[in-house]
Amino acid sequence: MNKNYYAIIMAGGIGSRFWPISRTSHPKQFIDILGTGKTLIQNTYDRFLKICPKENIYVVTNEIYTALVKQQLPDMTDNQILTEPVMRNTAPCVAYGSFKIESLNPDAAIVVAPSDHLILDEAAFISTIEKSLEVATAHNCLITLGIKPSRPDTGYGYIQYTEQSLKNDFYKVKTFTEKPTLEIAKTFLQSGDFLWNAGIFVWSARAIVNAFSSYLPDMYDIFAEARPVYNTDDEKAHIHTSYLQCTNISIDYGIMEKADNVYVLPSEFGWSDLGTWASIYELAEKDYVGNAVIPADKVIMYDSSNCMVNVPGEKLVILQGLHDYIVVEANNTLLICPRDQEQNVKKVVADVKQQFGTKYI
Repeated sequence: MNKNYYAIIMAGGIGSRFWPISRTSHPKQFIDILGTGKTLIQNTYDRFLKICPKENIYVVTNEIYTALVKQQLPDMTDNQILTEPVMRNTAPCVAYGSFKIESLNPDAAIVVAPSDHLILDEAAFISTIEKSLEVATAHNCLITLGIKPSRPDTGYGYIQYTEQSLKNDFYKVKTFTEKPTLEIAKTFLQSGDFLWNAGIFVWSARAIVNAFSSYLPDMYDIFAEARPVYNTDDEKAHIHTSYLQCTNISIDYGIMEKADNVYVLPSEFGWSDLGTWASIYELAEKDYVGNAVIPADKVIMYDSSNCMVNVPGEKLVILQGLHDYIVVEANNTLLICPRDQEQNVKKVVADVKQQFGTKYI
């Protein structure tokens, strides 16, 4: 196993689209949302154990989730859990992890991935990441993984690429487009040179640090100034103070859309970002009338079809006459809504917070 390979797992989100199961105090990445026996972050960590030494895996998360990370990933040391005092999107998160790793090992090659995605074909994923780490080590480039689209989905970002390539596999990126309209998504699919943006990145430590210097110089200064304290007892206090100065900006917008050395690797490894209940429904086992029930022990359904049901295992639940609905109960909260209106969940969460405060959020 290559000692220069590192992984950064981004685990700071609150997963509000999966409310009420996902809460601010216990978000989606720490939940076994598919009923597999492991949480999403545990699955992510286990995948990276096959790519790099366990001491080279870092988790960046909000400070309030430190105990959850330690509980679910007991092999991680305190030095491997990088905590953010506030949410500032993905660019500061990537900067923190990358600068810390670069200070330890200037020859490092790093894969950065969200903690809450599903990968069905693990062998293909590992092969894809290892190939990307090799190319990132040999070339001064920033690599993003693109998923071959199976439908004109408006929930994903898209990456357009050119014919210019490295190793005949990694194509020069032409444009990034955030969540297009359905009509535009259809034209993207027809053109054949667009991929879904998986939000998984690979680069050398040098390449990403240089990119921060070029495209986010203020953020570069913040984390470069911290070089004397990385991997010391003073690191946490220093970072927690300086983090407050960071702009709230994504790595995509801050660097990937601006840099001229970005390449995409078209990939297929059974990927889903598990972004909505609809994506869980698509992946879950269903009965003969299309109902997906997690767990299924004590749920009885009459004249009901194509429903996504997730309720506490100890509760007896009877549903009758429901078609194409989401039924979710957790944390003393019951949500029932049509499957085609699940995009309203974020608004519901905002309304609940306004009426009842943070008690149910």
